[in-house]
Amino acid sequence: MEYGESVQKVLVRKIRKAEQDLAQLKLDYCRFVFGLAHRARVASGGGIYLVLSVDVESMLATEEGGFTRPAVSGVPAERPDQAEPVQLGTDWALEQRGKD
Repeated sequence: MEYGESVQKVLVRKIRKAEQDLAQLKLDYCRFVFGLAHRARVASGGGIYLVLSVDVESMLATEEGGFTRPAVSGVPAERPDQAEPVQLGTDWALEQRGKD
């Protein structure tokens, strides 16, 4: 293997690792800033959904230095095992539950 190929393989490996780290950091950002986690309850389009996936690639940097809310997909909360996931996009809010 030539030196150039060796360097390329190392750089590709480092880029993939950095991309994985960035995706994990964005998931952490979603959890702490937006309160969003797997199976979180969100309101969208008049319904309540359980979040199944978060599209961190949809997050854009804002002028204020943060990120926009991500697109999510989920299933209706009242029948999570019987429904196909629905793409909710970025038009969602965490469900506001009353305090007991």
